[in-house]
Amino acid sequence: MEAPKLELDFTYALQAGKAVQQIMQGAAAEERQLADELQQAWRTLQSRQGAGNDFLGWIDLPGRTSAAELQAMQARAAELRAKSQVFVCIGIGGSYLGAKAIIEALKPAFSLGLSGGPEILYAGHQLSEDYMHELLAYLDGRDYSLCIISKSGTTTEPAIAFRLLRAHLEKKYGKEEARTRIVAITDARKGAMRQLADREGYTAYVVPDDVGGRFSVLTPVGLFPLAVAGIDIQALVQGAAAEAADVAEAGNDWKRNRCLQYACYRQWCYRHGLGVELLVNYDPRLIYMAEWWKQLYGESEGKEGKGLFPASVSFTTDLHSMGQYIQQGPRMLCETVLSLAQGHAVVEIPTDAENGDGMNFVAGRRMSYVNAKAEEATCTAHSAEGGVPVLRVVLPTLDEGVLGRLIYFFETACALSGYSMHVNPFDQPGVEAYKKQMFKLLGK
Repeated sequence: MEAPKLELDFTYALQAGKAVQQIMQGAAAEERQLADELQQAWRTLQSRQGAGNDFLGWIDLPGRTSAAELQAMQARAAELRAKSQVFVCIGIGGSYLGAKAIIEALKPAFSLGLSGGPEILYAGHQLSEDYMHELLAYLDGRDYSLCIISKSGTTTEPAIAFRLLRAHLEKKYGKEEARTRIVAITDARKGAMRQLADREGYTAYVVPDDVGGRFSVLTPVGLFPLAVAGIDIQALVQGAAAEAADVAEAGNDWKRNRCLQYACYRQWCYRHGLGVELLVNYDPRLIYMAEWWKQLYGESEGKEGKGLFPASVSFTTDLHSMGQYIQQGPRMLCETVLSLAQGHAVVEIPTDAENGDGMNFVAGRRMSYVNAKAEEATCTAHSAEGGVPVLRVVLPTLDEGVLGRLIYFFETACALSGYSMHVNPFDQPGVEAYKKQMFKLLGK
């Protein structure tokens, strides 16, 4: 069964929304340049002749990922699930954010794992000594396995974490058993991690050469940890494939191509002086989806002095901390709301005979109804009174298929938005600056 589609709602998007709708209807003269640049971005992406074209493997990745590949990963994941209370995912940036985003979106809030699977923990995503000390102590009393995700094997944070965890694992189980508990996701042929995996006989999966880290969640980089967690990776890939088919079928038709519409909304806001895009959720399960989105857009667009700054807030929680600034601070913000149309559970608010809190006016209502009205009220207040454009990306539900669609939607819109700004959306030269300084200070 095909995953239900995403929808874009421009009701609260103010002039940005009107501009997109004018372009969808044939483009008013004042929006012609933006429309033309995005159409050119579409042609550049489809021709695969633009900057960074050697990193476009993500475009047709969902359609060329075979059922056999997914089943093989699921079989290996099942072996680790059967003997692991904890699974440690070692990686940084795109090597862990996509998997964490999906796991957090689908995992019960008060469960260590999902579907009876192991608890998923993370390492190599920072350099905190206390965190590593506590992680190693935690693993002393638990059966665990781990996955190292590194194309080169020499990236500082995951390399240090793997060195420590590999030593701990080998001491705990012995080298022979430790080999069966380590999976490497790395380069197909070269690099320190590939050499180690081949020498030690680790199960190894390939980071494709033509897919950059922040676009890699639908490769083994994301799929294998997700399979260990208990996520239906076949449904995830099928959802992404369905979105890819919709995008390809829509082509450069403004009325049908949601990716063009979202890229246009972002670019209109940016070109009219709004420098910060807030990705908003009304469900805490989507917090890490925002963390993945921030890397995707920040690393793809933030170069040559250009780009919207990607930030995130969680409502209604942050309405009681950041709400004042959003409503009446400097007018530099636009919002993109991840709006969840339907959850899974039903919780009704009871009647209280004394009504001491004055809340009987919502008695008998579901919490989701109150949350939806809070979202509607906030969109109205921020747009109509605060002058903040608000676009809603409506998710019909929260499952693997819809998340697959959302990932592919954001990836495609990111490429279009970047190309329309005349930057290479697929490199990240600025990331190397801190590394050079760190290595100098460490005496490398």
